[in-house]
Amino acid sequence: MTTGVADFNRTESDRLNEVKGHLEIALLEKHFLQEELRKLREETNIEILKQELEKERQKRVELEQKFNEVVKTRTDESATTQISKGQPQTNGADKQRSKTMCSKVQKWFYDRFGEYIEDFRFQPEESSVEAEEPLSARRLTENMRRLKRGAKPVTNFVKNLSALSDWHSVYTSAIAFIMYMNAVWHGWAIPMFLFLAILRLSLNYLIARGWRIQWSIVPQVSETIELPKEDLTVSEKFQLVLDVAQKAQNLFGKMADILEKIKNLFMWVQPEITQKLYVCLWAAFIASCFFPYKLIGFCIGLYAGIKFFLIDFIFKRCPRLRAKYDTPYIIWTNLPTDPQLKERTNATVSRRIQTVSSRGNVTSTTPQGVIREEEGGRYHNTKKSSFHEVFNLAETERPLPVCDTGWRCCLINRDRKMPTDYIRNGILYVTENYLCFESSKSGSSKRNKVIKLTDITDIQKYKVLSVLPGSGMGIAVSTPSTQKPLVFGAMVHRDEAFETIFSQYVKVTSTVTNSDT
Repeated sequence: MTTGVADFNRTESDRLNEVKGHLEIALLEKHFLQEELRKLREETNIEILKQELEKERQKRVELEQKFNEVVKTRTDESATTQISKGQPQTNGADKQRSKTMCSKVQKWFYDRFGEYIEDFRFQPEESSVEAEEPLSARRLTENMRRLKRGAKPVTNFVKNLSALSDWHSVYTSAIAFIMYMNAVWHGWAIPMFLFLAILRLSLNYLIARGWRIQWSIVPQVSETIELPKEDLTVSEKFQLVLDVAQKAQNLFGKMADILEKIKNLFMWVQPEITQKLYVCLWAAFIASCFFPYKLIGFCIGLYAGIKFFLIDFIFKRCPRLRAKYDTPYIIWTNLPTDPQLKERTNATVSRRIQTVSSRGNVTSTTPQGVIREEEGGRYHNTKKSSFHEVFNLAETERPLPVCDTGWRCCLINRDRKMPTDYIRNGILYVTENYLCFESSKSGSSKRNKVIKLTDITDIQKYKVLSVLPGSGMGIAVSTPSTQKPLVFGAMVHRDEAFETIFSQYVKVTSTVTNSDT
């Protein structure tokens, strides 16, 4: 009887939230089924067969045209020979000799230079459209591994250079510094680099021949090679695609940051920084007009050696000194990216005040003891149970004013195997010391999640699926207790939630570090 009364007392908003959560899970299952259907279509390869058939038809037409041209030339030659035989012998001797001489000269010229003449014959450019390869989880992981293997020599080279600059091996760095400065002093810097390139190619040739030669300042660690699985379940494929997409997202984000900083440097987005580059370019131009190039090269090489081996070593050991006097580092760190420029232009403080005031107006219109979320359509009954009782926290722990109503989202715990296990719908709150997730299912306090802010190791913006609410925007939170980051996805106000969580996280961690020191 009591359970029936409790079910009757559930509000319509709670039921709508549960239905919304089931719809989100259904969207994910639909995405999995679409992947399976796409894989079945890949096996047919109808489009590829059509393209190959069209190419074969074009080849057959070209061969027929060439065959007709050969037959026509042979018939013309036979006709000319018959005409020459029918002529009277009175005119024949001289004319026949001249024709035979001309034909011999033409044949000799064509045999000698005909191939080169054919190379200069203009032909219409063939527009071949490459068939795009359909999405495949196995192919995606294979391409990521190929990219990692291809970039390994470059990363090893960068690691060795940084080890030289950090004086990881004192003897190696000292020898390299003495050899470089001696080469710059005598004007042998370019021959030295060319000799090192030749030496590296020679070592690579010996390694390709089977010699075991390995020289590296930093000791290389052998990585475990994961063999690809043949048969993967739908959840494993989905998890695999999420992992690879996260790595690609972070890689593309770093590349975009570098390109945007370079673009903003040359577009005078930060005038005081671009002004320094402008003055340096003018100084270099004037010096190149009045000083000999040998002296300029000597000065540049000398500065590069001292900067690489000595100044960078001191700056890396003394961060405060680097933040004050390392001009290239200061310029690069102060260069803004496009998202940072957008955040600067937006009046974040005024927007937060407006959102808080609008939420206060909404809460004032709702009944007493009931809090309504701005767009989630969820009512939280404070008379039923207080906030600290729901999450078993101290009474002082209350949601911050910015997130008093919380943010509706779905918690994706990727350590679980089945989608029905690792997807939960609910509300996310931030207190002074905790990150709290309340499951939307009534009476399921065990499904709630409480994360201490000091236990968080990393916070990043994340995108799950664009078909989910909020365009799939979410937040990934890493903790020592989880192997993979917890994702709070399908958030409508993702940027606002990220700024609030990150600022509170920085505030708490800074106070902890200050108290420890």
